[in-house]
Amino acid sequence: MESIIKNIAALSKSPIRRDALAILEAGLAAVNVRTAIRRSVSFRKSSLLVSGKRFDLRRFDHIYVFAIGKAAADASAALEEILGSRITDGIALDVKRRRLKRIKSVAGTHPFPSFTNMLATGEIMAFLKNLDSRDLVVTVISGGGSALLCWPFQLKCDEVALVTKTLMARGADIGEINIVRKHLSEIQGGQFARMAYPATIIGLVISDVPGDNLDMVASGPTVRDTSTVDDAARVLVKYDVIKVCKLPGCDLRETPKDPLFFSKVTNVLVSSNRDAVGAMVKEARKRGWSPRILSTKLHGEARDVGRKLAAAPKPGQAVIAAGETTVTVKGKGQGGRNQELALGALPAIKPGMLVISCASDGIDNSPAAGAIADEVTVKAAAKARLTGRKFLEQNDSYSFFKKIGQHISTGVTGTNVSDLMLAMRR
Repeated sequence: MESIIKNIAALSKSPIRRDALAILEAGLAAVNVRTAIRRSVSFRKSSLLVSGKRFDLRRFDHIYVFAIGKAAADASAALEEILGSRITDGIALDVKRRRLKRIKSVAGTHPFPSFTNMLATGEIMAFLKNLDSRDLVVTVISGGGSALLCWPFQLKCDEVALVTKTLMARGADIGEINIVRKHLSEIQGGQFARMAYPATIIGLVISDVPGDNLDMVASGPTVRDTSTVDDAARVLVKYDVIKVCKLPGCDLRETPKDPLFFSKVTNVLVSSNRDAVGAMVKEARKRGWSPRILSTKLHGEARDVGRKLAAAPKPGQAVIAAGETTVTVKGKGQGGRNQELALGALPAIKPGMLVISCASDGIDNSPAAGAIADEVTVKAAAKARLTGRKFLEQNDSYSFFKKIGQHISTGVTGTNVSDLMLAMRR
C-alpha cells in the first residue's frame, strides 16, 4: 500500500526517524474517511444501520446527502458505495472535487470563505427549505466546514472572513472562533437542523476539535448550540474585533434553542483523533517504545507547546498527543501551527530526541502537513546557517523547513481530526 506520507523515504535518515514516521503513518491511516464511514454505516434488508441504530428506508420517499468539510468528497464516495441509486440527490462541499455518481461535488475555499462557498451553501439551503417528513437527510460534518459553509445574515462572506482572520491572528482558539461563526450564520449553530425540520437527519460527524464537542465541529450545523449570542459578543470584545465589522456588533444573532428542531436528528461521532492516537500507541509499542498519551486536546501557543513537548519523554518513551495549538501572528511569513510547533521545539532538541507535529488534513497553512525537529534538523539548519529564532519572529516556519528539506508532505488527506504530535527520546 502506498504511504500516506509522500516523502517518507527521503525523511527516514535515522532509526528513530523511521520509527517516528511509521507511528505517524499508523495514526493517519486509522482515520481514513472511507474506512470510518464503512465502519459506522451499512445497508441491510431495507434498513440503514448507523452505529447500531436502524433507519427503515421504506419510511422515506427521498434520501439526500449533504457532506461538508475536508472529508466531504471521500465520505460521499463511501456513501454512494453503500446506498447507490437510493440516493436522490446531494452536494459534497469540500476543498477538493472528485467524480461522484449521485452527489454534486463542489470545491470551495479554506480557511476563509468565498463567493464559491456561498453559492454552494445557498444551494444546500434551497434543498433544506423544501424537505418534509418523508425525507431522510444524511449529513457528513467534518473539519473545515466552518469556512466552507457561508451564509451570514447580513454580513458579506468577505466580512466573515475578515472577522475569522482577525480572531486567528490575535490568538483566539478554535472554540472561541466557532462560537462567533455560529452566531454570524444562518446555517451553522443548529440552523441546518431548524431549516430541514421535519425531515429526519443522520449526522455523521468526523471531529477535528479537542474534546470532540459535536456542536463545535464545522460550527455544529445539525447540533443544538449550547453557546449564546452574549458568549459570541464577549469573544469579539476580548480580541477587539467588533470594529472590523461594518454592521453594529457584527450582526450577531441567537441560534435556535427549541428542542423540537432537533427531535428528529441523530448525530453520531464516526471518527476523531482518539482513533489516530490509539493506532499510534499500538505502532509505538510494536516498535519497542513505551507509549504515553499526553493529551487528545492539547492546546496553547504552538512554539511553547513544542518546547514543552520536546522535554516530555523519558528515555525509551514515545509521547503521543493530538489537539489544536494556536499561533499569534506577528510576522508576515508562511506556515501553520504544526511547523511553528516543530520550530519552537528545535532549541530544546538534544541528541536522541525528536518532535513531530502534523496536520491530519495535510494542509498546515502551506503545501506542507508538518515538520520534524531532531538532530538531523539541527545539523541541516547549522549547515545552511539558518537561525530558527529569526523565522519564528516572522511566523515563517514553512520557509525554514523548506530550505532544509524537513517538511512532512502528505498532500490533501481527505480527513481532519485535528493535529497529531509525537515526541520521542532514545
